[in-house]
Amino acid sequence: MSDNRLRFEASPYLLQHADNPVHWHPWGQAALDEAKKRDVPILLSIGYAACHWCHVMAHESFENEAVAARMNELFVNIKVDREERPDIDNIYMQALSVMGQPGGWPLTMFLTPDGEPFWGGTYFPPSSTQGRTGFSDVLERVSGIYNANRDAVDKNRSSLLMHLNAINNARHDGSTLDSGLLDQMADKLVNHVDPDHGGVGGAPKFPQPTAQEFLWRSFLRAGKDNVGDAVIRTLDHMAQGGIYDHLGGGFARYTVDEAWLVPHFEKMLYDNGQLIDLYTMVWQNTASPLYATRIAETIDWIAREMTVEGGGFASSLNADSEGVEGKFYVWKQEDIARLLPPEDLDLFCETYGVTKQGNWENTNILNRLAAMDMLTDDEESRLANARALLFREREERIRPTCDDKVLTDWNGLTIAALARASSVFGRDDWLQMAKTAYAFILNTLQADDGRLYHAARLGRVQKTSLLDDHAQMIRASLALYEATSDVDYLNRAIQWCDTVERLFLDETAGGYFTTSSDADPLILRPKSAHDSAQPSANGTMLDSFARLFMLTGDSLWDERAKSLTTAFAGAAVKNFFPLTSFLNGYDTYTNGIEVRLNGDRAEPGTQELIAVYNRLSLPSSVLSVKNSDDCKTGTAIVCAQQRCSAPIDDLNIFKNSLLQAQKGA
Repeated sequence: MSDNRLRFEASPYLLQHADNPVHWHPWGQAALDEAKKRDVPILLSIGYAACHWCHVMAHESFENEAVAARMNELFVNIKVDREERPDIDNIYMQALSVMGQPGGWPLTMFLTPDGEPFWGGTYFPPSSTQGRTGFSDVLERVSGIYNANRDAVDKNRSSLLMHLNAINNARHDGSTLDSGLLDQMADKLVNHVDPDHGGVGGAPKFPQPTAQEFLWRSFLRAGKDNVGDAVIRTLDHMAQGGIYDHLGGGFARYTVDEAWLVPHFEKMLYDNGQLIDLYTMVWQNTASPLYATRIAETIDWIAREMTVEGGGFASSLNADSEGVEGKFYVWKQEDIARLLPPEDLDLFCETYGVTKQGNWENTNILNRLAAMDMLTDDEESRLANARALLFREREERIRPTCDDKVLTDWNGLTIAALARASSVFGRDDWLQMAKTAYAFILNTLQADDGRLYHAARLGRVQKTSLLDDHAQMIRASLALYEATSDVDYLNRAIQWCDTVERLFLDETAGGYFTTSSDADPLILRPKSAHDSAQPSANGTMLDSFARLFMLTGDSLWDERAKSLTTAFAGAAVKNFFPLTSFLNGYDTYTNGIEVRLNGDRAEPGTQELIAVYNRLSLPSSVLSVKNSDDCKTGTAIVCAQQRCSAPIDDLNIFKNSLLQAQKGA
């Protein structure tokens, strides 16, 4: 029987490996101490529950008795859920990047007993083939070098640490940002958008919502049609591509091709939260029925499949079912023919690209890429009925597993998106979803000292405290405040900002560290404004500081926004591509629009003003609605570029004032 300690963990990903013959340890001092005692290197394996290639490597290597025996003999083996410990994943993924290797999961790193990396990779096949070194050979070579050539190991270790410290301890280099740079950067970024299918770059293709929002904000400011068209092209193709689940709603993490057809089938909460927000933002300008449909369907999917007991949101759905990637989602033409009425079969197959030979591994991924335009009302009604029949049949299949841990930062992203979409589309049920999830985080994951913990599952709380958790819940609080005018949300945002200052501030160079000041030490304390698949926490904090300054008028928030801008200006000027959420925050700070409505939300006049506001795409704006004796009820004041309008009670004048403020006029 293996000495596998993962059986005591709560993470579904770690529990997937609890029966491996590998002597897995969770991350912790005990594992490092054992490596020191045995004088052997550490094999660190990082993945997540929905990761297809993580499962492949597990089946091929970690479940193999002979491979596991060599792992146990030569290494101390640590398994980490990257979603549960993104701080650890961030450090060692950076190390892999410094080595010049492409990132991805499973991440396989080799460390000294002090946790310092000296070599690594991602997925390794079980044996060497076609120029790829097999995992068994990797184990022997790494162990051999560690034991016979410590000088080489130490050289790699020290070089990697030097580069990692340089990345995470960048000092202000005197560079400055100004709002004019934003549109210049957007002009550069739009040249990297696929002119045929949308999306940045080629295959594999990721949604990259923060980059799309960066382009959209530039379009709204500068009015360049090519920039706006690039975003719309991207959203259209994603909405109609195979990356979208046309039966159950929700987007997969990415596609392996450039045309958005073939997804890597896992669905992540963070992608869908961000995409709800992005599609809502662009719908406010386009009124696209397609976008409104995809928003509603995706929220329905979250409510139906991703909501845990108590109202929090689960993390992800697996790519695999029955050990086969995508099996739950794909179709044979004959199975569709068996289910649909003959009069609707040809329409469905033609619209959704279904053929006898299939479009992926002799099966069909449903998509509308060849017929992107909406059809007649009658045809769309027939298609909806057909989808309902297929959905009911699909529900009888063996489902992909759900990683049901609740992550504070991913929930924050989704809560904010739901709050904003509820206002724009007038959906009180979506607002209630947001409020319930917010309460779940508050009741389950907030400590007595006010800090937020990162993860919870089945009543067990993972007591890591990260900047991202606070940044995204501050953002969620402000979105709920704007949607409800409930001052408790505003006050909670301010309290969490104080927690961020207390636990995460870099007092020397400015900006905020990823990990708290009292966390168990890692080999370094990460600090960055770079986006991952989620927006950077420092970028999110900049946006929130800007909003708090507009909402409260307190110069404290202006000072914090300036400090944060200064801390990362050099990184943004040097290479803006990975810092688009930081630049979106900077846009809010420099081009923010404060909209104050005087009156009660229940009054018809105030409701009409709110309706006008919600119909416009104004991502750098904040809305406050409250009664004031300064001006009459049912009036609006619009403030931008350090000047405010007189009270406005005419809806057309109000709309034009907002549009002029958006363009800086």
